[in-house]
Amino acid sequence: MTRSLVMGVLRRLSLVLAGLTVWELVARSGMFSPIIVPSLARIGRELWFLATSPGSLVEVWQSLFRGLSGFALASVVGVTLGVVMGRSAVAAAFLSPIFSGTYPIPKIALFPIFIYLFGIGSLAKVVLVFLECLYPIVVTTHAGSRAVNRVLLWSAANMGASRGRILARVVVPAAAPFIFAGFRIALPIAMVVVIITEMISSADGLGYLVMYSLASFKTDRMLAAVVVISLLGLALDRLMVALRDRLVFWERLDSYYAE
Repeated sequence: MTRSLVMGVLRRLSLVLAGLTVWELVARSGMFSPIIVPSLARIGRELWFLATSPGSLVEVWQSLFRGLSGFALASVVGVTLGVVMGRSAVAAAFLSPIFSGTYPIPKIALFPIFIYLFGIGSLAKVVLVFLECLYPIVVTTHAGSRAVNRVLLWSAANMGASRGRILARVVVPAAAPFIFAGFRIALPIAMVVVIITEMISSADGLGYLVMYSLASFKTDRMLAAVVVISLLGLALDRLMVALRDRLVFWERLDSYYAE
């Protein structure tokens, strides 16, 4: 098991190193302007500047605050609605057509309305992140709530558990793998929406930094900001996986990778 894990890490690192090598060779070949394809050294310098500059750290915090705020609100509302829809036929009959009909609508189209209502500050962006994250969380939670083993529900009911206790102690834990699947889908969506909205209308945040760097022809700084966004996304996903493995440990014990 340890050997396969080491080999997997080495394979991933080799792919990254191969991609970086190709980029550096193209940058040094003279085929493209350094403005279009800057060298890794220039990108690395800008990455160090972003990592050590207090102003850049503020930009990172602004984007994280907006993305995580909208995601947290969507998590609370989405799990609640998904569980209710999964266990109530009346709620499902009323809410399912609404979510099915509005899911395909690109929520970014509503952003000008949110700017008009809430201004160009963080609130409009948080609201849009909330809407974009809400749908995958509701859909996966609904599916998980419907997939709960009937024997578990009957057993809890026969032991005298109330409906609320059954939801809290049986339905939600049983649906937890589906819920965390929805979280892993919604969390990167939150960051994508934040960056896009900051590129459209903002004076701070990583999206603003990307657009400002591009407008200033500082492609190396723009790519360094993109690397920061990628690393943030990776870190958030790993934290979500660690939290899932800690809280939904039985799923990890029951699953395996085929050799």
